[in-house]
Amino acid sequence: MRSSLGWPITLGVVMLVLVLVLLIAWIVLTVGYWPVLVTGTIIFVLVGVGIVLYLSLSIKEIALNRRQSNFIDSVTHELKSPIASLKLYLQTLNRRNVTEQQQGDFYRFMLDDVERLDTLINHMLDAARLDNEPAEPEDTDVNVALTLRSCAETVCQRYHLPETTIKLDLAPAIVHARPIDIEMLFRNLIDNAVKYGGAEPSVEITSHCNARGMVVTKIIDNGQGIPHKLRRKIFGRFVRLGSELERKQPGTGLGLFIVRTLVTRLKGKVTVRDRSDRSGTIFQVELPGRPQSEANAENSLQQIEKTNVV
Repeated sequence: MRSSLGWPITLGVVMLVLVLVLLIAWIVLTVGYWPVLVTGTIIFVLVGVGIVLYLSLSIKEIALNRRQSNFIDSVTHELKSPIASLKLYLQTLNRRNVTEQQQGDFYRFMLDDVERLDTLINHMLDAARLDNEPAEPEDTDVNVALTLRSCAETVCQRYHLPETTIKLDLAPAIVHARPIDIEMLFRNLIDNAVKYGGAEPSVEITSHCNARGMVVTKIIDNGQGIPHKLRRKIFGRFVRLGSELERKQPGTGLGLFIVRTLVTRLKGKVTVRDRSDRSGTIFQVELPGRPQSEANAENSLQQIEKTNVV
C-alpha cells in the first residue's frame, strides 16, 4: 500500500499542539523562577523545531515514494507492452503461414516496439548521466538551429508524422556546451510537445539571440495546457500528472526533470506559460550564447532555411 500523507501530518500537528500546551503550562507554573523558565522554554522550542523538521522530512519522503512508485508503474508498463507485442508477432510468424504483406507489417510493428524500448533505455541513461560530471571538459560551440532541426526530424520519425508537423523559425546562434546536453534538452521538450499535443499535433519552434546575450528558444504546442499550480511540480524527478495506470501516453516522468537539470547546469532559465491565441503550452528556454558569426552563418544558412516553414 502506498504511503499516505494524512497520518504524518495529523501526528505532527497533534505533537505541536501538545508541545504548545505544555509550554504554556510551563510558563504559568514557573513564573518568577527565571532560570528554570528560560531553560524549559528553550527545551520546548527545540522540541517544537524538531517536530517541524520531522514533519517536513516525512512529507518529502512520502512524496518521493509516491513518485518512485509512479516511475516503477510507468517503466513496468513501458517494458511489458512492447515485449508482449514482440512476443505475439514472433509467435505468429513462427506458428502460422502469413502473407508477404503481413510479414512486412509485422516486421514494421516489431521495429516500432524495439525503438520504443530503445527510447525508454536512453531516457533512463540520460537521467543517470546527470549525476555524473564529465571527467574532462567536453564543451564546444553548438549550433542551436541545427540541433533543433535534427531533434525535430527525429521526433517526427519516431511518431511517424510528416515533417510539416513541426514549424521552425530559427536564427543562427551558438551555445557553448556539451552537444549531448543540448540535444537531450531540446529532444525532450519537442517530444513532449508532440506527445501531448492535440489530436493532430502542431508544434512551433522559434529561436534567436536577444540583446542580453541569451539564446531564447520557444517550443509551442497545441495541447490542453498545464494548470498554473502544477507548472513547478512537473520538473520534479518521476513526476507525471494523473494516475500512472490510467494514462494513455508513454513516459517515465524523467523528461522535464532532465530539461530543468540541464538548463540549471548551463546557467539558463526555463519557463512555462499558456498560449494567448488558443489552447496549448509554451516552454521557453534561455541559455547564455551569442549570434553565429557571419562567416559561419553563411555556411549553414541553406541548412537553416530548410527548417523555416512558413
